This record gives sequence, C-alpha cells and structure tokens, in this order.
Amino acid sequence: MSIWDKILQLDRRWIYLMVALAVIFPLIVPMTFKIYITPEVRQLYNAIDSLPDSSVVMLTFDYYPSTLAETEPMSVAALNQLFQKNCKVLTLTTVPLGGPSIAERVTRKIAKKYHKVYGVDYVNLGYKANYVAVLKGMGTSIEAIYPTDNSGTPLSKLPMMKHIKNYNDIKFIFVVSDNGIVDYWISIVNAQYGIPVGSGVTAVMAPKFYSYIGSKQMTGLLGGMKGAAEYEILVKERGMAVKGMTMQSLVHLLIIGLVILGNVAFFASRRNHKKGEHF
Repeated sequence: MSIWDKILQLDRRWIYLMVALAVIFPLIVPMTFKIYITPEVRQLYNAIDSLPDSSVVMLTFDYYPSTLAETEPMSVAALNQLFQKNCKVLTLTTVPLGGPSIAERVTRKIAKKYHKVYGVDYVNLGYKANYVAVLKGMGTSIEAIYPTDNSGTPLSKLPMMKHIKNYNDIKFIFVVSDNGIVDYWISIVNAQYGIPVGSGVTAVMAPKFYSYIGSKQMTGLLGGMKGAAEYEILVKERGMAVKGMTMQSLVHLLIIGLVILGNVAFFASRRNHKKGEHF
C-alpha cells in the first residue's frame, strides 16, 4: 500500500485530533494573525474616542447567552474604551433571559479594573418589558420607565442619575445585539431624537446593517467575532475575540491543507493503480 492510499484511509479521529490541537494551540502559545481594521469598526471607535471626557454613553446588552462568543467581547471592549475615556456608562437590556445578569457581571468586572464606582461612574438599569414603549418613554423620562436600577435601588439615590433625565443627556448609544432590536434603536431613538447609534451584531446579521452606515443612520458597526477582534486591537485590549480569530484561522488553514492533501492523494493513488493495471 502506497503512502497515498494510507492518507486516503486515514482514520477520521486523527483529523478531529488535529482540529482540537489547532484550537488549543493559541491558548498555550501566544500568537496572532494580521487583522485589518475595517472602516466601519474604525468609525465606531473614533466616534467614542472623540467624545468629551465624562460624557454619558448608553451601552445595551441586547443579546442572549447563546451568542456570547461573538457579542460579549464587543461589550468588554466597549467598556474598556468607555472607562478609559472616563465616560459615564448607563447599561440596560431588552432581553429578559440572561441579559440583566450578563450586564451585571461584565460591567462590574471591567469597572473593577478601572476602579470605577457603581452609582457614580456606571449604572445598570436592567430589563423592562415592551421594548418599543421603553425606547420611546426614555425620550421623556428615564426614571419614569426605570424607577429603580437592576438591584432595586431608586434612581434618585444614585449620584450619576441626578444629571441624566432623558436622551438629551446621552451623547452616544452603543447597541450590542443578536436580534432585530437594532432596527428599533435606529428608527425610534436615532430618527426621532437624533442620538448617534453604533452597533455590534453577530456575523449573520451584519450585512443587513451596512445600509444604515451608508445612510448615516448608524455610526460604526462591529460584525461578528472579526469585528470584535478589530475593536479589541483599536482599544489595545486584546481579549477572547482576537484569540478566537486566531483559532478560527488555524482551523481554516488546517481544513484547506487537508482538502488539498486529500485531492493530491486521490489523483496520485488513482495514477498508481492505473500503472499497476498495465503490468
């Protein structure tokens, strides 16, 4: 049996092992591939970077636990940039399942890194049902929609909220989402109140929102893990998105290599068999 025949008969478990190693290797040995920054990601970064210090930014956690691999790195990178800029961060979610706890966990973790104080530098409003009414109502009064924060503390007792009454006091809205709520932030908040809105969405959603970039209804866009990785590089806080893109690239290269090797082995083996038939 020739080497080409052996390759064609390779046990698939060896392939699974190679894929596993390609995923694990970047976690053990620090390495990255070149990641190019797209204009939409840079636009979002620049929009936040140009805000005056102490500006109020609303960051939404509009995603379910099933998409954490793509969306959570966006939220983490956003909080890194916002706290680096000393922005006041107001978080909320329109997702009942997991949204409030994800927002609480992520914001407190990153806030601790920058020594930010809850109620002074950031506030988590949590979840309220009927998102259309919520988005419209905050244009008049945030406190009327959210009398308390996610922990039940009245907003009137939080120092940061004494100067934040409605959208007029918010300089930018950063929507991180895995669902159609982005359309409502654009059609209600941006269109009716003129607040700049940037967004981070899953890869399958991203193509839909490029039209918003073109019409200037959206200020910047992160598309999937790649967008999150680009944003991490700009923020200078390389995290799970950059590592995820390295793993993904290695696995893709491995698959391409195996496909090429399999085709070479197939044609070489067939040629050898034809030669054998002549004898």
